[in-house]
Amino acid sequence: MEWKDWYLDIIIVPSGFMIFVGYHLWLWHRVRSQPLTTIIGRNARGRRFWVSAIMKDNDKKNILAIQTLRNAIMGSTLMATTSILLCAGLAAFLSSTYSIKKPLNDTVYGAHSEFMLSLKFVTMLLVFIFSFVSHSLSIRFTNQVNFLINCPCSEDRLGQTTMQEYVSELLERGFWLAAVGNRLFYAAVPLLLWIFGPLLVFLCYVVVVIVLYKLDFVFVEDSKVEGEISSVRKLTIYAE
Repeated sequence: MEWKDWYLDIIIVPSGFMIFVGYHLWLWHRVRSQPLTTIIGRNARGRRFWVSAIMKDNDKKNILAIQTLRNAIMGSTLMATTSILLCAGLAAFLSSTYSIKKPLNDTVYGAHSEFMLSLKFVTMLLVFIFSFVSHSLSIRFTNQVNFLINCPCSEDRLGQTTMQEYVSELLERGFWLAAVGNRLFYAAVPLLLWIFGPLLVFLCYVVVVIVLYKLDFVFVEDSKVEGEISSVRKLTIYAE
């Protein structure tokens, strides 16, 4: 391969991917430092209150808890199934002798060698595999919550935590793993366009980051955020 054939692939595609990774590092920092300004932080806080309410009134809400957790497991199962099916399709394509790169050689930019084509599909395959693993682990943790959330709520401590805190931690791990699996799936979608050239991959990553930014953050006035923070603190004291 000559530099003029593959310099776009080696510069533009990693640049788009680093924009995607950089956005999520910044999102992680905001979730840790200012959780109520993000949808992820608000949902995490709400799930902890939900676990507390369910376990304190378990006799009346046990069916509601199981149905809610079942829906979460079904969502992770769907995404895990989709990811592994795409992995199987990509593996079958790589092992076959059929090639679609020849008709596209004159219509797209970037390298068109056998090595570059294999690199594109192997990269997508790895991302989908990690997405499948994340969703599978999410199902594991959520299934554990399914059993433990119906335990009687007591003051017995498990090491340094109560049963309620332990169940909340397990549920958060399950949802975080599901979120990671979803974000990996979103990262793999632009790579599907790599077949048609690196420029589309970069543009798709930029669009995905813009859309996720609109969905991940809560755009409210600072005064409202301060009021919500104080309300959450009051609810936390009341729950304790």
